[in-house]
Amino acid sequence: MPRSPLTLAALATAAVPGLDARSARAVDDPGDYDTAVVTDAEGGRWTVRAPRSLQAGAALEAEAELLASLRHYVDSGVLSFTVPRISGTAVLPEGGRAVVHPAVEGTPLDVDSLRPGPGLAADLGRVVASVHELPRTIVDDAGLPGYEAEEYRLRRMAELDEAAATGRVPAALLRRWETALEDVSLWRFQPVVVHGDLGPDQVLVSRGRVTTVTGWSDARVADPADDLAWLLVSAPPEAIDSIMEAYQLRRTELTDKHLVDRALLVGELALARWLLHGVRHGLDDVVADALDMLADLEDATREGSGD
Repeated sequence: MPRSPLTLAALATAAVPGLDARSARAVDDPGDYDTAVVTDAEGGRWTVRAPRSLQAGAALEAEAELLASLRHYVDSGVLSFTVPRISGTAVLPEGGRAVVHPAVEGTPLDVDSLRPGPGLAADLGRVVASVHELPRTIVDDAGLPGYEAEEYRLRRMAELDEAAATGRVPAALLRRWETALEDVSLWRFQPVVVHGDLGPDQVLVSRGRVTTVTGWSDARVADPADDLAWLLVSAPPEAIDSIMEAYQLRRTELTDKHLVDRALLVGELALARWLLHGVRHGLDDVVADALDMLADLEDATREGSGD
């Protein structure tokens, strides 16, 4: 049973000495967590997250460990944005811990508003690149996963095989994706630290700059294309050059000539993963949504090839 906002407020009070909780409201959390924003007597706002499962609890512990390491790079100016700063934890009766941090400030990114030039689009490129420049030891030390390039390609192939087994993916898309995944030259990349779940809700902005990046539980050492895919697929086409130019200038020794091609492919493969999510969990609305997007992509692909 989900925890109520009042229960989460009590956990926040236990986790942070002196926190005088006066109100709490539940907020949506894409992960397997109960989450609320608690307001204290001085008007301060706090976010409390409590895992609903052992797996979510382990992920939250690893994320908290990673956030502690990221603080060094925030405080030293290596990262131009902030990350949640854990203020305290509370032990849960069933095991695991709830985590509390001051609520982050900023507005979720409006991707459609991106424009070419030195503004927010370029800042996004620099932000993503700065994450990819972090030492992989911060991921290793937090107990989060790391993959080599060939291992990651094989994982992608296994996902595609599972999606194909549903019988719901258009044959033309399967052929297109299989060809790309079998092209080993496309997958010669240097694994880097990636956020792993970047999207508008995780990237908060203020006054034309990225101010905060949240949601680090899927961080890993993997393909840099993973963090760029959502931008290249969803950003206005005229803003993409500004994003990628700023990204490339911020990276050191970047020799990945197939990065953009792979990012676009990863963006397409996300539809197969969305379909799998719906099938695995019996979510008919998710399956229907994924099938609609796959059909749209098939049509766009056919038009692009001139067939």
